Amino acid sequence: MEAADRYDAAAQLAERLYRAGRITDLEGFLTQVQAREHQMATGLPGGIGLPHARSEYVRETSIAVGIAAYGHSIDFGASDGPATLVLLIATPAASFSQHLEVLATIARSLFRPSFRDSLRRANDAEVISELINSSLVFFDH
Repeated sequence: MEAADRYDAAAQLAERLYRAGRITDLEGFLTQVQAREHQMATGLPGGIGLPHARSEYVRETSIAVGIAAYGHSIDFGASDGPATLVLLIATPAASFSQHLEVLATIARSLFRPSFRDSLRRANDAEVISELINSSLVFFDH
């Protein structure tokens, strides 16, 4: 992924969710993601961007993953520098507890260097999906 900034990165990932039918209104959802980004930066240590939003435009909890192209990075406001791995978390507006649980579970996984490295080395969407799903395996959808 090559993104001009964190908003562009979130827009690229949200577009994937929209095309997959998981988001009903792309612009409405992006407005909510941007509002969340204005509240507080979503960068995590280790080169991670974790934009997220609960929204009435989300049909089902979804995660889209982007890996920065070689030589590129995206500033998500983390204290240790820009992100090379971005995960957009989208949850339905009514699912406050689910949103927090998914966010916390993914964040815990991302603090493990081996998990981050596995995502960065993944060569296709299926491998990335398996890695993400394995981190959420105990989570009761």
